[in-house]
Amino acid sequence: MEKVLLIIIALSGLSAASSHAERQYHFVSEAKSMSEAQRYCREKHTDLATVDSMEVVKLLNDMAGQHNQSAWIGLHDDRDTWRWSMSDPSFYGPGETEFRPWGTGGLNNGHNDQCTYLDSYGTGAWLDYDCNGHLRAICFDVTGPNAAFVPIYSILTWTEAQSYCREHHTDLASVRNKAENRQIFELVSEGFYWIGLYRDAWKWSDGSNSSFKYWAEKKPNLSALKVCVTADFDNFGKWDYLDCGVERPFICYGPVVPVSMQVIKVRVQKPNGVDLNDPAFLAAMLVEAKKNLRAQGLDDNVQLAWRKQPDGQVFHKEEEEKRDEL
Repeated sequence: MEKVLLIIIALSGLSAASSHAERQYHFVSEAKSMSEAQRYCREKHTDLATVDSMEVVKLLNDMAGQHNQSAWIGLHDDRDTWRWSMSDPSFYGPGETEFRPWGTGGLNNGHNDQCTYLDSYGTGAWLDYDCNGHLRAICFDVTGPNAAFVPIYSILTWTEAQSYCREHHTDLASVRNKAENRQIFELVSEGFYWIGLYRDAWKWSDGSNSSFKYWAEKKPNLSALKVCVTADFDNFGKWDYLDCGVERPFICYGPVVPVSMQVIKVRVQKPNGVDLNDPAFLAAMLVEAKKNLRAQGLDDNVQLAWRKQPDGQVFHKEEEEKRDEL
């Protein structure tokens, strides 16, 4: 009769933990679309991976190892989330934060068109535009529910206009309804004027507000309407983008799960002519052991391993008297 110790280790496949973020990342090699990957991560773990530091970039590169391909992370381009620079909810009545008199042609919808201006040459319609463009601006001073609009004729970027308005007035103008839009149109001279409506198009799946970016060279440079982001492990994990419907492996994250280990004793009646310490025999026994344990409800993330004795052997012949004592 031979005896051996079988170690049961509770681990999770191809995974690694980030020390500073207290998150465990999981590389899933099965290719899925972005929405399918997101659904899987939310069901099995927490969400698609948020990559918020170079520590996490290095960890994912190390974890991906031989997987020299791109994999979805949780970043995507959300072009429908518009908000006002003046964020106090008490200033807006029902539906007033959604007032949008866009121009006849609608939105340009380019990724870099993330700020809004009012066109006073025509009817006071709004258009989206690159925030780095240089235009005039409209500030406002808020007193209770009322607002007094103030045109600024200096040529500024949207961010410069926001800073100026916050320093000298209340904020860049929020325009809550047709009456206020008409009021501004009649107040200003002809031109293009920044107002306070903007969007931050890049969003993390879990709602994180990390500003960390790790784009590949000359990225992003977008034209597609709906894009999602991959980490390209052929290029040091740098970020690229694809149509969200393309199927790729993906990376999830969840809370760090402590590793637990259980050791059990196994006795085996040695078959004639079989070396119990032969690596092929040991591997085959582990496969059968895991099948049996899975049939009893064992989680697929559990791993099995043999414990070797000090002499490097797994099995030793059990002396009769010691066996009788056990």
